[in-house]
Amino acid sequence: MYNYKNRDRIRWIIVISLWTFFLAVALSFIAHYFLNELQSIAISFLILLLVVMAGILFDLIGTSAAAAKIAPLNAKAARKVNGAKWGVKLVKNAEKVATFCNDVGGDISGIISGTMVTVIVIKLVMAFSHQQAEFYLGILLTAVIAALTVGGKAWGKIIAINYSTEVILIVGLILTKLHQPFRWFKKGDSV
Repeated sequence: MYNYKNRDRIRWIIVISLWTFFLAVALSFIAHYFLNELQSIAISFLILLLVVMAGILFDLIGTSAAAAKIAPLNAKAARKVNGAKWGVKLVKNAEKVATFCNDVGGDISGIISGTMVTVIVIKLVMAFSHQQAEFYLGILLTAVIAALTVGGKAWGKIIAINYSTEVILIVGLILTKLHQPFRWFKKGDSV
């Protein structure tokens, strides 16, 4: 017997893999461009921290979607609480949301932050021109970014598991606000 659910899952895996590839190319290009054009090491560090924070935020959202229960969100949607309809959609599609947020958003952020660390270390070595600087700076900066990423994601998972409904409602509210200007684009969409 042919299983349509398996076909949809395989299609989703192919689509998300292609999205990941093109998104990684685009974001890596943008990160390289900005880091190479920026002369300020401080601004480079700021961009690096923003990328790390984006990875943590994506992980928080993906984990919240997987941990949230649909019943409270359905009750809030019935009472027309802002963001609840999108929240229900996110939880109903938790598998896809978690894959997109945790894997695509989180992993791409991790890869890009690693690339950015390399570029920043090269800039620092060129600025200070010390023979051993590249080795020690590379190790130190990589360790700091890894610690920030893992610690941030651990903190995010605590929030996601304990406050999953609230997180999904906030994300749903943001999606509602982002979707409103484009309602005319998809006629018949009731969210």
